Amino acid sequence: MRPWIHLDTANVPGDKTQLKLMQRGDEFSIMLGTNELMNSRLSGSEEALATLSAERIGGRAKARVLIGGLGMGFTLRAALGCFGADSEIVVAELVPEIIAWARGPLTPVFGTCLDDPRVKIINDDVGKVIAAGKGAYDAILLDVDNGPDGVSREQNDRLYGLAALRKSWAALRPGGVLAVWSAHSSAPFAKRLAVADFAVDEVKVRARSGGKGARHVIWLGVKRG
Repeated sequence: MRPWIHLDTANVPGDKTQLKLMQRGDEFSIMLGTNELMNSRLSGSEEALATLSAERIGGRAKARVLIGGLGMGFTLRAALGCFGADSEIVVAELVPEIIAWARGPLTPVFGTCLDDPRVKIINDDVGKVIAAGKGAYDAILLDVDNGPDGVSREQNDRLYGLAALRKSWAALRPGGVLAVWSAHSSAPFAKRLAVADFAVDEVKVRARSGGKGARHVIWLGVKRG
């Protein structure tokens, strides 16, 4: 078996966390220590984050979508496929190296999706972007860390706590959807979504396309009111 090659390291702004980009043949991995955050061969649940969100809001004209976390672009590419030609897709990525990787060593994974005119990539904390966008989005898709019980940033509760969920509610247009990817289920988080005035649906999805691999969770919160 081919060994893994360490291509680059990225420091997460605001804490001491380091991410490593690894390659083995045509396979790529982003690691936090010995914990794999994402792998180029495991895209199914991240793609479902976009497709399930698009189903919830239907064929809205000029849909404006915010994705929190660029990762390996799985959610972005799925969003380009399921939201309309008149949509706008904003991706907020905190770690500048991840954006650089997308146009560098991860080009075989990303292809040409970053050149799509519907896409806007910004190097910023998605929590700040949400707070600044009152009624700005039809869908907010969060794939940050490993979900509400994340491993790479303690500050992630600022995205998944009750106050943060209320900011997401305010940033959505009527009937908009907040979609959250997680490696694990979390009853307290589902309860917070309901308290923040979302109609909540918890969907279990597989890590691999085609219904294989580990089970992950996507929460879909539709804005009430």
